[in-house]
Amino acid sequence: MHSLKKSLRKLGLDKFDKKGAGASASISTSGVRLHFQGQHVVVDNGILQVTLSVPDGIVIGIRYNGVDNLLEVLNKESNRGYWDLVWSAPGSKGIFDVIKGTNFRVIVDTEEQVELSFTRMWDPSLEGKFVPLNIDKRFIVLRGSSGFYSYAIYEHLKDWPDFDIGETRITFKLRKDKFQYMAMADNRQRYMPLPDDRLQGRCQALAYPEAVLLLNPKLRELQGEVDDKYQYSCENKDNRVHGWMCTNPPIGFWQITPSDEFRSGGPHKQNLTSHVGPTTLAMFLSAHYAGQDLVPKFRAGEPWKKVFGPVFIYLNSAPVGDDPFFLWEDAKIQMTTEVQSWPYSFPASEDFQKSDQRGNVSGRLFVLDRSISEDCLSAKGAFVGLAPPGEAGSWQRECKDYQFWTRADENGYFSIKNVRTGDYNLYAWVPGFIGDYRHDALITISPGSCIEMGNFTYEPPRDGPTLWEIGIPDRSAAEFYVPDPDPKHINRLFVNHPDRFRQYGLWSRYTELYPHEDLIYTVGVSDYTKDWFFAQVPRKKDDNTHEGTTWKIRFKLNNVDRKGSYKLRVAIASATLAELQVRVNDPSTRRPLFTTGLIGRDNSVARHGIHGLYRLHSINIPGEKLVEGDNTLFLTQPRCTSPFQGIMYDYIRFEGPPC
Repeated sequence: MHSLKKSLRKLGLDKFDKKGAGASASISTSGVRLHFQGQHVVVDNGILQVTLSVPDGIVIGIRYNGVDNLLEVLNKESNRGYWDLVWSAPGSKGIFDVIKGTNFRVIVDTEEQVELSFTRMWDPSLEGKFVPLNIDKRFIVLRGSSGFYSYAIYEHLKDWPDFDIGETRITFKLRKDKFQYMAMADNRQRYMPLPDDRLQGRCQALAYPEAVLLLNPKLRELQGEVDDKYQYSCENKDNRVHGWMCTNPPIGFWQITPSDEFRSGGPHKQNLTSHVGPTTLAMFLSAHYAGQDLVPKFRAGEPWKKVFGPVFIYLNSAPVGDDPFFLWEDAKIQMTTEVQSWPYSFPASEDFQKSDQRGNVSGRLFVLDRSISEDCLSAKGAFVGLAPPGEAGSWQRECKDYQFWTRADENGYFSIKNVRTGDYNLYAWVPGFIGDYRHDALITISPGSCIEMGNFTYEPPRDGPTLWEIGIPDRSAAEFYVPDPDPKHINRLFVNHPDRFRQYGLWSRYTELYPHEDLIYTVGVSDYTKDWFFAQVPRKKDDNTHEGTTWKIRFKLNNVDRKGSYKLRVAIASATLAELQVRVNDPSTRRPLFTTGLIGRDNSVARHGIHGLYRLHSINIPGEKLVEGDNTLFLTQPRCTSPFQGIMYDYIRFEGPPC
C-alpha cells in the first residue's frame, strides 16, 4: 500500500482539497430547483447539480464538492450516464441501444422534490429500428439528499412484435483523472488500473477481450497483473453498494441498490458491478453466468410491464485530514438507510407500488431427512422466496417478473416483507441439503395482506442411506481445490483471499496438475479440499487442442445388494457447453449408464464465478453393476472445443438401497 501511495503522489492523485467543500455541502437546506438551459435541464438541491440532456435523458454532468463534473468530460455527452439495453428480434443478432428519450416532462417540481420523465414510445413505424417497448426513464432529486435516484418503466403492449432482451442497466462513466480507487466489499477494493493501461502497447490481450495483462501501467505496482471486469462480479444478494473514490478532492461516487425485487434470477444470480473505466453499473437483466435461460423472450404478442429501480447514486466527501477510506464506510451506512427505506414513498409513478399497496408473508420451514434424523429439523439459514408460479427451482431462471427473498433464522422462521401484489409460489433451498422446495398452494398478495403460512416441511431427495459423499451441498464449488494462479497472470487483490477462485486462468492449471492422467479420488482416503479440482475442464494437448477428461471415484463396498438399486446424486454448480457421462466399473462401454446431454452456457470457468445455474441429477445404479470390494465410478466430460467448457460440481452422494 505504501508503494502505491508513493506512485499516486507522483501522479498528483493523493492530495486533498483543503476547502473541505463536501463537509458543509451535506448540511445544505436549500430547496430543489429546476433550471432550463437550452437542450439541457439542471436539477440543483444545493448539495449537487445534475445536468441532463433534453429530451434524451442522458446524465451529462454531475457537479459536487467543487468539481464541475464527476463524469468523464473527455467522453461525448451520450457516453457519460445513461440507461442502455441489448435486444434482438428472435434469431437475430443483439443490438446495443443507449436509450434516448423523445419526449420530456416534469412530473414533480417542488422545493422538496423534482422528478423528471424522459420517454420513448414505440409504434409500428419503428419495427426493426428500436426495441418494441415503451420506456419511461425517471430521475428524482430530493431536498437535502446527497445524491439522486433513477428508475424506469418498460412496457410491451399486447400484439406488439416478438423480441428478446439480453441486458439492461444504468451505466456511469467517471473521470479517469479523479476516480482510481474502487470498492465493492470490505475485502474487494483496491486502486485500479487506468483505462489507458488497457490500450494497445500498454497491455497484452489474454484469452478473451475482457482480460488483459498489464505491461506498462501508469501505476508501476500494477505491472504484471491481470485486469478483468468479471473478477468483480457479485451475487445479487450481496450487490448492495459499490463505486469509486477520488482523493483530489476526497469524493465518493456510489451506486446503491436497496432491493433485488426487480433483478432477474434470484438472490444468487451474479452481475457485474464496477470496473476499469472508471465505470459503475446498475445491472437489472443480464445473461452472465446463465446464458439464454436468463434472457427474457416475449412471444405471441405477450404483454409485459416492469419497473426497474429506483437505484440511488450517492455522493459523499471527506474533510481535510480525515481518512478518505471513511467514504466507503459512510457509503455502507447510507446503503443501510436506503434498504430500511424500501419501498420508497416518493416515486410519482403509479407503477411503483408503495408500502401500503404491498403485502407480507411469514412462516416456519423445517427439513425432514430420515437418514439424518427421524425428527424434523429447523431449516436454519434457508433461502426462502416468493417468485412467479412454476416448478421447484424455476426461480433461478425467472427473468420477467419480480422476486422477493429472505433468509430463515436459526429456528427456520422467516418473514418476507413488502411484496408486490400478484400470484406467487413460495420457494426455498436449505444449505446442507440438496434440491429445491416449492410450496404447492398459490399465494396471492393483495394490498395490506399479512399471510401467516404456519409450519411446513421440506423433504429433500433421498432413497437410501449415505454410503459416501464428496463436497458440501451449498450450490458452489468453492470448497474444492482452487489452485494458485500462474504467477504471470495474477491479481494481487485475490492472493490469500476467500475468493481465490476469482484469479484469471485457473482452468489451465488442471493440465499442469494432471498432465497425463486425470483426477482420481479415493473415498475415505482423498480430501476433497485438496484432491478434487474445482472444475472438470478439458486437458490441453501439446498441439494446443484439447481433449475431454474422465475423473474416477474409487470406493469400497463390503456388501452389495445385487437385486437392489443404488442412487447417485450429482448436484452441479455450473455447466458450460458440457456433458456429464456416468459409467460404473467399465470405462470402455460405448453407451454410458447416464448422460446429461449437452448442458449449460454459464461460462463460470472463464468468468471466475464458482457457480452458475444449479442442476441436480439423480441416477439409478443397478446393484448388479457393483461388486463387493473395489468399485469405480467414471465421470466423463467429453466436450472439448474450448478450454472454458466444463462442469463445476456442488456435491456428489452415493446412496445405498432403501432400508
